[in-house]
Amino acid sequence: MKAFEVSGQFMISHKRWQPFAMEVAAADESAAREKTLALLGSRHKVKRKCVQIGGVKNLKPEEVTDNLVKHLLGAKK
Repeated sequence: MKAFEVSGQFMISHKRWQPFAMEVAAADESAAREKTLALLGSRHKVKRKCVQIGGVKNLKPEEVTDNLVKHLLGAKK
């Protein structure tokens, strides 16, 4: 597993976009994109077509701040 920071925006109402940046643990970039779409859909009830992913950045274990991602990577706190 690797750590990724996925950033972009999603539609919260007609013509209003909310920016986001989240850390996820995944095997590769495409899996990180899928994980992000799944998390946004479950947390905010956003359809996949209403999410625009701007970028996916690979993170080093020292740069991770999310405790769940740290646990999944096996990194020390």
